Amino acid sequence: MIWLIGNRGMLGTDIENGLIDNYIDFIATDKEIDIADDDALRKYIKDYYIDWIINCSAYTAVDKAEDERDLAFKVNAEGVLNIARIAKEKNASLIHISTDYVFSGEKDGEYKEKDAAGPKSVYGLSKLQGEKNVMDMLDRYYIFRVSWLFGVHGNNFVYTMLRLFKERDELKVVSDQYGSPTYSRDLADLIISIVKNNVKNFGLYHFTNEGRTNWHEFAAAIYSRAKKNRLTEREVAILPITTAEYPTRAERPKNSYLSKDKVKKKLGIKIRSWQDALDDFFKKMRNNR
Repeated sequence: MIWLIGNRGMLGTDIENGLIDNYIDFIATDKEIDIADDDALRKYIKDYYIDWIINCSAYTAVDKAEDERDLAFKVNAEGVLNIARIAKEKNASLIHISTDYVFSGEKDGEYKEKDAAGPKSVYGLSKLQGEKNVMDMLDRYYIFRVSWLFGVHGNNFVYTMLRLFKERDELKVVSDQYGSPTYSRDLADLIISIVKNNVKNFGLYHFTNEGRTNWHEFAAAIYSRAKKNRLTEREVAILPITTAEYPTRAERPKNSYLSKDKVKKKLGIKIRSWQDALDDFFKKMRNNR
């Protein structure tokens, strides 16, 4: 039996659909059970035999976290510790989702799993503590660090751009923050494959789609596909700006390009480009209309 936590979010919805499509038995919870409430978690799960726990729940309000430090740590660190502790007691394996924000962004090249963390935001610090809690508690875990997550279900950068294309003639998008988009469906497919085949190459991994880009280039790619799919008729100028020209409450890593060498080697997978993944997003979005 699989326990999917956070099934109504972007990634959780894709995973739930994948579990259904593959006829995998699972139970699912979302905000109705607070992961920071250890008693509520235990009450829910006490009568179930669990093989895998997939945790997609998180506090993700990056800027608000600067003012809500206690809440961010309550969910991303304490809540994750509660889940890890239950996984240990149930003799279950855990799949947990983390973030590129655990890095400072000051490295020139790609970040590997062995590189030292150095979060510059409360959000990043809370997610890093969540990682540590999993590693300290369990031997059988997967932690996947992802970046720039987008998908058909839920709010994300792609939907924000599509909305703004309809509202504005000009957009200014940061061009000096580099990384790779992660298509939630591709990550979901990997996770489904792991639980379906009971793959036990446990550890910390990076997963994004292939290719390095910046937010401005990503926005331009979204715009070209929006025009092609007739989701906007407007002519919109997408102008590059620097991070200094677009200040935010929380500092973003300027470089969060994650190496996929380990995940490709250890799990034997091929990863498509973020451009191909974006094409698939528009195809799925069009079919859902």
